[in-house]
Amino acid sequence: MVGAGVFGAWCARQLARDGHHVILIDAYGAASGRASSADHSRVIRCGYGTDEIYSRWAHQSLAAWAGFADEVGERLLTITGALFLGDPGHAYVRATYDTLTRIGIAADWLDRRDLARRFPQVSSQGLDGVVFEPGAGVLRARDAVQALVRHAVRTDGVDFRCVRVSIDESTAAIEVNGSDGSRVEADAYVLACGPWLPTLLPHTIGGRIRVTRQEVLYFGVPAGDRQLSSPLLPVWIDFAAGLYGIPDLDAMGFKVGIDRHGDAIDPDSGDRLVSTALVDATRATVAARFPALAGAPLLDARVCQYENSSTGDFIIDRHPQWSNVWMVGAGSGHGFKHGPAVGRHAADLIAGRVAPLARFTLVTKHSTAQRVVY
Repeated sequence: MVGAGVFGAWCARQLARDGHHVILIDAYGAASGRASSADHSRVIRCGYGTDEIYSRWAHQSLAAWAGFADEVGERLLTITGALFLGDPGHAYVRATYDTLTRIGIAADWLDRRDLARRFPQVSSQGLDGVVFEPGAGVLRARDAVQALVRHAVRTDGVDFRCVRVSIDESTAAIEVNGSDGSRVEADAYVLACGPWLPTLLPHTIGGRIRVTRQEVLYFGVPAGDRQLSSPLLPVWIDFAAGLYGIPDLDAMGFKVGIDRHGDAIDPDSGDRLVSTALVDATRATVAARFPALAGAPLLDARVCQYENSSTGDFIIDRHPQWSNVWMVGAGSGHGFKHGPAVGRHAADLIAGRVAPLARFTLVTKHSTAQRVVY
């Protein structure tokens, strides 16, 4: 297993619990600062427009995350609810409500008066209908992944190694070589290495995964005012603005993520600096939706990355040349929450219990982006 981010950690846990001996490898350590699975928090929500498979996987994963948090006795999940905001006539918001209610996941449709009554800290300017998903919440991302790896090592017998690996795609059979001179021998290999997957498999993956820099900002909330903090404010996604956010959690500040795909970044060598212009523009947009944040100070700023497939769908598929190699990646900015479902599906694929799902296969991914998943 190469990659100790959220996909790799859950794959390792599921495979170990299926009775396999698992070696988990990561060049920098579990949920390192360079990884897509880093930072303090991630949204977990089931609303996905018409994409029922992601709604169902998120629902299954929410239960698995809650169960794991109880198992290890750590506060890894907080239920806040989630608001889906869209401009008038925004079909994605309406489709989110229709899909959730059809498959039995709680959701409320709020008009502007409902929104003002239930969440007066949110401006309804420019909005039409809003969806509220009460069961959504926040995962403490880095803590959760590191807890998964610690538990897998201590309880499930996973062998964790911090070493960089390389793969030669010209060989008839896969060879996984470590930077320490070691060679990893296994019956099956799972490559779940996020933004490093195109680097390990440049010929197979190529431009099918594009790694982009994505800024995350933390703004200070007014002193003594809990209206912008959990549990009084849910997580939120503003599709028209291309932003999402998490209320002040663990006194970290009001988190705002820019969901528009950024410039290319090298996860090994790219600097993680955020421009002042981006901060100022984001602050103004956020203050229009949350007036109490007008003039809010910037407390922290991070640059992570997305590893985007052309559609925004995952890649969970067998390598076209090596039958004992599986590729698990292309989280595309929304994958963290799905870790448990991805791990279970990958383990079932390796065991031959299920077939690859068409939308997660490599052949459905191209080098030209046409994002359909949000």
